[in-house]
Amino acid sequence: MSHSRTVYLDHAATTPMCDVAVEAMTAHLREVGNASSLHASGRRARRIVEESRETVAQALGARPAEVVFTSGGTEADNLAVKGLYWSRRDADPRRTRILATAVEHHAVLDALAWLEEHEGAQVELLPVDRDGRLEVEALRASVERDPGSVALVTVMWANNEVGTLQPVTEAVAIARPHAIPVHTDAVQAVGATPVDFAAAGVDALSLSGHKVGGPQGVGALVVRREVELAALVHGGGQERDVRSGTLDVPAIAGFAAAVELAVKQQVEHATRIAELRDDLVRAVRAAVPDAVLNGDPRDRLPGNAHLSFPGCEGDSLLMLLDARGIECSTGSACSAGVPQPSHVLLAMGRSSDEARSSLRFSLGHTSTPADVEALAAAIGPCVERARAARA
Repeated sequence: MSHSRTVYLDHAATTPMCDVAVEAMTAHLREVGNASSLHASGRRARRIVEESRETVAQALGARPAEVVFTSGGTEADNLAVKGLYWSRRDADPRRTRILATAVEHHAVLDALAWLEEHEGAQVELLPVDRDGRLEVEALRASVERDPGSVALVTVMWANNEVGTLQPVTEAVAIARPHAIPVHTDAVQAVGATPVDFAAAGVDALSLSGHKVGGPQGVGALVVRREVELAALVHGGGQERDVRSGTLDVPAIAGFAAAVELAVKQQVEHATRIAELRDDLVRAVRAAVPDAVLNGDPRDRLPGNAHLSFPGCEGDSLLMLLDARGIECSTGSACSAGVPQPSHVLLAMGRSSDEARSSLRFSLGHTSTPADVEALAAAIGPCVERARAARA
């Protein structure tokens, strides 16, 4: 069956570049100049980088000097958790505990697992409730048991799979009296919900270009100047000496333009997308009455609809929808293709079968009511076929 139009419902994995980002990026692609060079071309490249840094900082309630450009969210997460761990442990060898929610993105979880295996870290994955929200009292108890041994706390701003917003400011309130740094992975949050670095009180915040309408392969770690951070990458000493490497000037310009626009349009975008998301959930439930919405029903990302379809294998259902030109995901794109139940849903108390029966539909700036109508028409027959295949 051929489909003239693709219905793209996977904006949480990557969203199309917005026009201002394409224009900003392409404007600089033919220009020469290394931002570390001292001649005129180098100074021109440096000016673009520094103006972009100011733009990103202003959009996120940070100071320009706090913005460290990276290759994306994964590198920013790794730089934050490894860099904080190493510097904190070096200052005091007792600081080997890392506290994180059990529903973090693999960019955080796999970095923590590596620190545990190779660097002597003691990782404590904190429980979440049925909606995927951190149990704040569990964090409090873990910190207060022995605050002097905690290297850092990392709590994502919003969950990439089920969309639940996390109590970041509450985590900061628990950690701050003990001078424990807090990192937040805000990759899914920027542009979708209000994000203010200074107001949140966190020490480090990760974001990524391709989640906000910018190019792939660029992102940033916003980190307070006072925070000591060990480098992952060594070389020319760029980016405060914590992230060496020649800066990708065109990508940084596109990234800054996208962040600025996403933050400026956040309220209007969230209102429109949340209404469309609610329409999608209603339409799916009308076609499949026993479909279950996962995540906090209210305190969630506006574009996220994560649903379980009892009696289905999520991978099979995804491919059946894909054959009809409808693209979604079974969770995090970074772990796609690996047939294992979602660690997020398992942490939320779901069974393996429930976890494997789930799909994430995520809306973005190009989403339309026609996308929802197409899914509404396809989901019933596709669920029937997926269930028949398992029977």
